[in-house]
Amino acid sequence: MKESNNERVYRMSFASVYPHYITKAERKGRSKEEVDEIIYWLTGYDEKGLKAVIENRTDFQHFFSEAPLLNPNVTKITGVICGYRVEDIEDPLMQKVRYLDKLIDELAKGKKMEKILRE
Repeated sequence: MKESNNERVYRMSFASVYPHYITKAERKGRSKEEVDEIIYWLTGYDEKGLKAVIENRTDFQHFFSEAPLLNPNVTKITGVICGYRVEDIEDPLMQKVRYLDKLIDELAKGKKMEKILRE
């Protein structure tokens, strides 16, 4: 049975993608600390929790299902990422993955942190 692209994403370890988020941000003059702040804001993880996720090579499915608290303001994250409008993505897990992609994208595009964190 062929797996869907979504299933492949869900099984990817967060640790395998995390360096790409940092590289994308740093190429545009942003920092690893800002990437981490976005992750903390979105998921409720703290530094220790994020470190554990990376060391344990937690997959995206568990990264989000075990997240301490999804930020209640995620519904304010709108727009297009990877050709999809994030607010219209029906699969709840894929929507969370794309929320994170969208926030990192906004960081790399030079948006102010207050705007990225929907303050």
